[in-house]
Amino acid sequence: MKKRVLACLCAVAMLATAMTGCGATEEAAEETVVTEEAGEKSTFTVGFDAEFPPYGYMDENGEYVGFDLDLAAEVCERQGWELVKQPIDWDAKDMELSSGTIDCIWNGFTMNGREDSYTWTVPYVDNSQVFVVAEAAGIATQADLAGKVVGVQKDSSALAALNAEDGTALRDSFAQLIEFADYNTAFMDLEAGAIDAVAMDIGVANYQIESRGGGYVILDEYLATEQYGVGFLLGNEELKNTVETTLFEMKEDGTFDAIAEEWGLTDSVVLGK
Repeated sequence: MKKRVLACLCAVAMLATAMTGCGATEEAAEETVVTEEAGEKSTFTVGFDAEFPPYGYMDENGEYVGFDLDLAAEVCERQGWELVKQPIDWDAKDMELSSGTIDCIWNGFTMNGREDSYTWTVPYVDNSQVFVVAEAAGIATQADLAGKVVGVQKDSSALAALNAEDGTALRDSFAQLIEFADYNTAFMDLEAGAIDAVAMDIGVANYQIESRGGGYVILDEYLATEQYGVGFLLGNEELKNTVETTLFEMKEDGTFDAIAEEWGLTDSVVLGK
């Protein structure tokens, strides 16, 4: 009999606990909804290509670092947000943004030719598309690339420039144009002699050359000139304005320039100019 009474008491206690737990869960969910409806933001998820130094990449310690990620971290610090660094496949960036997986694309993201596809901050870095070749290859001009094998990243600005009307003649002069998933792989093929040149962003090109201790040169003639901005889902003016205003505050107090100097990009900064 005592066992039955004890079992009943335990069952009642468990039911009360479950009801209390459900009430707490519902209360927490309601608080979350209220917070979201109030427009409060606690996290900021940046989508970036993890193979795009110096703007965003994984270092030798397995940490995601880079110029753009440092800028984003400072913005989050000032806004009281938690920064979420979300590496993405570059050719899937639009899906990631439209699905809400990321809040923005911030990783050496070219505005030119994409002006109407995203809601953009003002440009903050000037960038150009260039060709990198081995120093000993004997390639000095774009004309020397005729009959050569050239590498480029998929869905990149360099590829867009080569596919543009004024770039098709140059592209058609190549023996082959190979698209790579990332520039690290392209450079490995350049180093191995599997390709003769890589078309890429000048900031990334300078980083790759320096990190390899030289041996490569950038052709003087640029493929295209462009600017970088932070891209948000089309119509997301509120979040764009918050980030943009914070970037200008960072520029005003010298923080932006200090971060640019740390990454060797001082000469590329155009924010506020």
